[in-house]
Amino acid sequence: MAEPDAHSETSVTLPPDAAVPATGDPLRPPPARRTANLGRDALPGAVIFVSVLLACTIGYLVVTVPGAWFPHASPKAWNAKDLTVVRGTGRVVGDELVVSGQDADAITLVTVTTEFPSSEYPGVAWIVADLPEDADVRLLWRSDFQPEKLNSTRVRVESGQTTPIVVAKNPAWIGHITGLALAIHGRLAQAVVIRGVIAKPMGVVGIVRDRLHEWFAFEPWNGASINTITGGADNQDIPLPAVVALVVGISGIAALVIRRWRPGAFGVAMPAVLAGFFLAGWTLLDVRWTWNLFRQEHATAVEYAGKDLLDKHLASEDGPLFAFIQQALAVLPKTPVRIFIAADADYFRGRAAYHLYPHSVYFNPRSDALPAATAFHAGDWLLVFQRHGIQFDKVLGKIRWDGNQTVNAELKLLEPGAALFVIR
Repeated sequence: MAEPDAHSETSVTLPPDAAVPATGDPLRPPPARRTANLGRDALPGAVIFVSVLLACTIGYLVVTVPGAWFPHASPKAWNAKDLTVVRGTGRVVGDELVVSGQDADAITLVTVTTEFPSSEYPGVAWIVADLPEDADVRLLWRSDFQPEKLNSTRVRVESGQTTPIVVAKNPAWIGHITGLALAIHGRLAQAVVIRGVIAKPMGVVGIVRDRLHEWFAFEPWNGASINTITGGADNQDIPLPAVVALVVGISGIAALVIRRWRPGAFGVAMPAVLAGFFLAGWTLLDVRWTWNLFRQEHATAVEYAGKDLLDKHLASEDGPLFAFIQQALAVLPKTPVRIFIAADADYFRGRAAYHLYPHSVYFNPRSDALPAATAFHAGDWLLVFQRHGIQFDKVLGKIRWDGNQTVNAELKLLEPGAALFVIR
């Protein structure tokens, strides 16, 4: 029999129903199979993510809950009208106690009469804002166990606000608490706002509710909103982005361990699983951001809708500044003149310059320092808005500021916290 020629062509007839394999990587599963793998892996991935979230929550509660997990007591709250300013000066404005000064010893003391068992309320939260960052703040209390003794513990201040304090482990937190007080030591550069005080059972439900309130509280737009939205209240025990990052990280580690223990646990590559956890965390934070955006849109509509341009300016964040500058423009010459701006906040310096154009305006964008007195000439103007350290002697007709510098001037316009001068 003749040997077949090696270069001769051969043909193979396939059955009509035979599938022709697609070109490409023979090890790469077809699209339909990859889609099935993703769908199959979604459920165990979600189980891992939720399990890690629950485990982190339980771990946090184990560390945080100071007493019973499910106490029978309810929070007790006292509002601004229940408070008494014993040392210092203050008055109730709306639902807030505005403390505007301290006594001769630089001490501010606010008290409230109470009656509750210390064993059922391990935590106390004073709702205070606009405190100096270095303020020495203390929680004071008396109990029926030792009525003559005044007990004290330090209160931490963050972002100008007091943080809740756990006093359950303090040996003096015993018996029935008959009075609470807040003491602030030191000079107050600005008014301090006190909305009240709350005695907290600090059970599981209360702590979880507090964290959710912190995370999902409305965060109005501010000067940093163009770059980022932190999310929620200014003062948070644990920021939501940190929690999400922790859960995503642990979920990824758990998936790697499961994959090593059971190689066939996931049908897709491990980077795809890790990317899924990352996208889940991103989506959660994005939902929080979108919810805040919807509320901001509603707040903006309520504040500005139906108003003309003047009323919109008056309703904005620099409304008081805009109103004063409208009065100043009526006093200033119609032809452009040199105007110096003095304000503690860089925001107000910049906005004042914007509203005063086309006058020739000078302001320091980085510092509240004014130029040397020699920089001022007769005919110049000085606009002061919420700036400390500037004094005007009406008898001598002189303005004095930092470094004991002085210039001759005439007062042209005066409003609370604002003034307009012409240099002589």
